[in-house]
Amino acid sequence: MLWAERDNLAQIKSLGVRSGQLGLAENVALTDTVKQEWKSALGREQFTLITLFCAYEGENYADIPTVQRTVGFIPRSSRERREKWTLAVSDFAAELGVGSIACHVGFVPPDEQDPDYIAVRAMVRRICDHAARHGQTFALETGQEPAQVLLHFLKDVDRGNLGINFDPANMILYGTGDPIEALDVLGPHVISVHAKDGDWPPKDKPEALGTERPLGQGAVGIEKFVRKLKQVGYRGTLNVEREIENQEERLRDIRAAVGLLKKLTGAA
Repeated sequence: MLWAERDNLAQIKSLGVRSGQLGLAENVALTDTVKQEWKSALGREQFTLITLFCAYEGENYADIPTVQRTVGFIPRSSRERREKWTLAVSDFAAELGVGSIACHVGFVPPDEQDPDYIAVRAMVRRICDHAARHGQTFALETGQEPAQVLLHFLKDVDRGNLGINFDPANMILYGTGDPIEALDVLGPHVISVHAKDGDWPPKDKPEALGTERPLGQGAVGIEKFVRKLKQVGYRGTLNVEREIENQEERLRDIRAAVGLLKKLTGAA
């Protein structure tokens, strides 16, 4: 996945990819000029955007309690602003001809009567309805809840264009379940996939997240993951995601991940 505020499209394409997701943080101005620049760049590089991914100001992934407080639609103080940004990203996606938007919804309370559960469910419904007017799907990313909990929320929202962006590493990083087993539960609802790897959180630090690793070097079992995707009928793209600060190392790891995935899928 490339990020609008730091990645060069031509450079990303040189790593061996022809399509991907674009992450948009709230500090990106979605002006007509930016729209035209992206249209021109996508045409020039013959690059296809699969999804526009929403990131929100104030999100912090330092550890599990911090994620609970800051990520997605759970924080009440930023909920209205984040909904407006998500709708703006949907409109921007429509201008670029992109058929899907996605985000982290955050830690949804398990109790359906919880006021935050009710508010977030209503918010996701409104976003789905807005996206549907553009003919778009809206994907919630895995990681912050077990597969069955996410499936229940998905069904409770009850919108045909709501699906899942499946990130196998996130389930490991948050300690929420085996991603291969989770695909058996969530497979029919998966509309996009992150190819990412990681190790489980340390057992003696219950609030800590696990550690992201280069693809193929963590606990996901990328070969099994690719096979399971085929078994559950997924036919979409595999979007490499590498979230580290060192840009040189990040690009090197993305190139290696692309090579590994081409080998595993038999892609040219």
